Amino acid sequence: MPNVPGLRSVYHKTGGLVYFGRMLDKIRLHAAGRLPADYVENLGIGFDGRCCAFLQVDYTALKTRTLAGGTDEELLAWCHEQGGARTAEECEIWNGFMMKRGWRDALRERLLARIQESGLGDKPIETMFDYIEFDEGRDPVASQAWLQ
Repeated sequence: MPNVPGLRSVYHKTGGLVYFGRMLDKIRLHAAGRLPADYVENLGIGFDGRCCAFLQVDYTALKTRTLAGGTDEELLAWCHEQGGARTAEECEIWNGFMMKRGWRDALRERLLARIQESGLGDKPIETMFDYIEFDEGRDPVASQAWLQ
């Protein structure tokens, strides 16, 4: 899949959390009719669902709030108001968990299938985050995206 203008890396942190900003981007891009169809089927589920579960907010409510406007930081603050603030340790655990999905866990077989389907077998992909990055034309290994 090509790089989608306006869609951040899964590794990008908003308020110290990976993935959250990307989820907001997908909500906004979908509302604007600029999110590719391949992304639409997973809106609100998959990593979106996990992120909302971590923040203890309803995806539909977050979508409504996001489309009402505000910065990413304001939207994260809204999530903390709705579901309770997460500690720095909880955020660290969240980031580590998400960045390692597909590595020695239940998602591994799906990751391996996606790598083959996408013709990315020659890339150093260890996790679903790595797969998404390479699939969208970024090289997370060269940029050490997990350190940013």
